[in-house]
Amino acid sequence: MNIQKSYKDGGACGTLYLVATPIGNLEDMTYRAVRILKEVQIIAAEDTRQTRKLLSHFEISPARLFAYHEHNKQNSGPELVRLLSEGQSIALVSDAGLPAISDPGYDLVCLAVESDIPIVPIPGANAALSGLIASGLPTEKFTFIGFLPREKKGLMKELERLKLLQETLIFYEAPHRVEKTLKAMIEAWGNRRICLARELTKKYEEFVRCTLEEAIAYLEEHAPLGEYCIVVEGYTGDDASGVAGNSQWWASLSIEEHVEHYAQTSGNKKEAIKLAAIDRGVPKREVYNALHE
Repeated sequence: MNIQKSYKDGGACGTLYLVATPIGNLEDMTYRAVRILKEVQIIAAEDTRQTRKLLSHFEISPARLFAYHEHNKQNSGPELVRLLSEGQSIALVSDAGLPAISDPGYDLVCLAVESDIPIVPIPGANAALSGLIASGLPTEKFTFIGFLPREKKGLMKELERLKLLQETLIFYEAPHRVEKTLKAMIEAWGNRRICLARELTKKYEEFVRCTLEEAIAYLEEHAPLGEYCIVVEGYTGDDASGVAGNSQWWASLSIEEHVEHYAQTSGNKKEAIKLAAIDRGVPKREVYNALHE
């Protein structure tokens, strides 16, 4: 068990601050983030050149700028923890948004937890949540996925795993791969509602709210530009086949076979019964009773 009292005085070690930076618009920087960056002894940055530009804009002169990224984290992580243990406080920043989201900051947090280093989040801009709240899709429940596998086999396997999730799904994607990703989604899931959010908080911010089919057609006429946040409707029971327009893919299956199909995909028999009942338009109890006759 690890219990942290973030603001209890008297600790001998330093504090690891996870500082959010703007995802586009510099006005998204918080007063608190600026103050922390001025006060800490070390700023650990994913890209020191990018961070220097940010610090210069806010007239921050760091005592020390330390490179911490995917390619040096094995060596840099333990060194940063050593410095924290000696009493120096460190602010971790990524190129944009919240550190430890789709970047190696997570590994540093794990090392700090193991060494009983206090970790304090300094909230701010985040592309995934910004895209979600403006998407027009349900926000009550959602799952952040981040970047999908690049290889087709791994991509389709991951999409198959996600197919039956009913919450809204959030992805990040690079402009040169976004069309490929959307085509894979429609192949795996059918034609769902989505929102393509790009250039969030920047001058050319854009939200395209449509279906997967419409999004693919739109990108054929408007070349993808900028980093994308893709927000996708969760499973509703209308697209289980993974083939758009084929809503009764299960018609030739017995109830047992129908439930088994979902059980193999989700690994949850109760959820499989529920989904089969949705497909057939009958109460869950009717499917359950049929399985136990």
